[in-house]
Amino acid sequence: MSSFQSFTTFTTTTKTLSTSNRRSKTCPKQTQRFKISCNVAPDDNEKLLIVPETPKLILPKTSLDTVNVDRRNLLLGLGGLYSTVNLTSLPAAFAEPITAPDISTCVASTKGFQAKNAVRTNACCPPALSKSVKPFVFPNDQAIRIRPAAHRATPEYIAKYKAAIQAMRDLPDDHPHSFIQQAKIHCAYCNGGYSQIASGFPEKELQIHNSWLFFPFHRWYLYFYERILGKLINDPTFALPYWNWDNPSGMNLPAFFEDEGKKNPAFDAYRNVNHLAPAIVDINYGGVDTGTPCIQQIGTNLSLMYKQMVRNAGDPLSFFGGTYKAGDDAKANNDPSVGSVEAGCHTAVHRWVGDPRMPNSEDMGNFYSAGYDPVFYVHHANVDRMWKVWKDLGIRGHTEPKDPDWLNASYVFYDENQELVRVYNKDCVRLDKLKYDYQFAPLPWLQNRAVPRFRKSKIAARSIGKVKLVQETKFPLKLDKIAKVLVKRPAVNRSKEDKEKANELLLIKGIRFNSEKFVKFDVFVNDQDDVSASSPEESEFAGSFSQLPHNQGDDMLMTSAARFGLTELLEDVDAEDDESILVTLVPKIGCEDLTIGEIKVELVPIE
Repeated sequence: MSSFQSFTTFTTTTKTLSTSNRRSKTCPKQTQRFKISCNVAPDDNEKLLIVPETPKLILPKTSLDTVNVDRRNLLLGLGGLYSTVNLTSLPAAFAEPITAPDISTCVASTKGFQAKNAVRTNACCPPALSKSVKPFVFPNDQAIRIRPAAHRATPEYIAKYKAAIQAMRDLPDDHPHSFIQQAKIHCAYCNGGYSQIASGFPEKELQIHNSWLFFPFHRWYLYFYERILGKLINDPTFALPYWNWDNPSGMNLPAFFEDEGKKNPAFDAYRNVNHLAPAIVDINYGGVDTGTPCIQQIGTNLSLMYKQMVRNAGDPLSFFGGTYKAGDDAKANNDPSVGSVEAGCHTAVHRWVGDPRMPNSEDMGNFYSAGYDPVFYVHHANVDRMWKVWKDLGIRGHTEPKDPDWLNASYVFYDENQELVRVYNKDCVRLDKLKYDYQFAPLPWLQNRAVPRFRKSKIAARSIGKVKLVQETKFPLKLDKIAKVLVKRPAVNRSKEDKEKANELLLIKGIRFNSEKFVKFDVFVNDQDDVSASSPEESEFAGSFSQLPHNQGDDMLMTSAARFGLTELLEDVDAEDDESILVTLVPKIGCEDLTIGEIKVELVPIE
């Protein structure tokens, strides 16, 4: 039996572990930085279960790629545009996509917590080279850059990677390719550097988190970062490594980020020293080390990956995040929601790596500073890989948004030739067009569908009279303590055909919170009263809502929402014939002032 097969067998039976096993030795903490090998079994003999690639979306370029058309002028026919343009040739004519402005409009925020006790600057605007913005052109590369799994990287590759990072660090700080300028890109796009002035809304901030912009923006960001590194070492085949934290063999922080200490260009002083190898990453990290035994932590991680990639990601908005269009407020969008991966493993790993001794958990633990740690790019390479994996699973509903407002959203970057280029979401959906791909790695979490704590508990029916119905609950609901509510379902005992047409989702809307804090709460469905005895790998654990700190200027309050899949959850706990579900919200951190605006269950069509 291969190591992959044997591990999968173990993790799917985690729930049967004895009490003595649960009291086994916890993962050791590191108080000093030193090179240490991973304790997880190597995956050289893993049985490779290759998932066939699914067709990717191909869209023709339109004149809107290169012409700045104001939607309101088009609709009103100002300047004769309405009468002279064939609207059928402009698929985005009636759309309102987010359009990043020219970098000349960038402003350096001086507000928020960073100005008081920051260790990094919040002046994040890129250098202006007096260049006009050009349309992006797909590369003519013949070879495909293959991004390797970091824990499998050869010594020769690691030396090349470090040389590229060193070359980037050696550039003058004001060079658009310098390491500092690359770090500032993330800060500018998520901490108020840009407005929606190019879309006609100069008073509205542009934000690339907490919506369907999350995945495509970061894909473009890494794309140019990777090509700049390759150019600096004169290697057109160079590709970023990815931190394979969804695989047991890659759940340690890659050792090459810490060896040789400050002499290492991939080293960063602001990391949690207790989370260096051989510590196992916690995909459900909430700011406190739980002392979970290593093997149990691995099983929990795999179960959470399944939930975030399958159970809670059954449609484009659940995976990518909610709609965000021109004119929408970044802090109080009409109906925002955070995607399953962004709110889950993405945020957990950010916070797990960040240094809790720093004022704002710099570097990785805060959006404004995350780009200063080289780990950020390797972490996000795996986040980007999750997009590819999610689509390649071939599950119905696993497709990119088809809305023109998503397809035609755009950003501006300096490319590897120091040219300013505008890139669109629709042009990054196919990796073969971008000329990069990922080294294969097994997906053991596919075999880790959750195990129920209780079956057919009828807990919702037994809670009537003890727990308020959702319609009897006063909203906004303050989440400064555990909250329970009974929510009626739109249908019961749905057939297989019904489930193929629509996913049943738990929607938690109008989540309003202090954006300067790290925020996290957990969600349970049909769990018993003592939720503290529950664990994340159980079916009743629906998932979490979490957000890294943002600098939002004068207004610290931000609004979001979360979506959790119920179809598989209710199958697992034998509750498909229950008319209502019991929803339990458990605040973990930063929820003192957090409120919930609405809780409901809906059937969402699968396209």
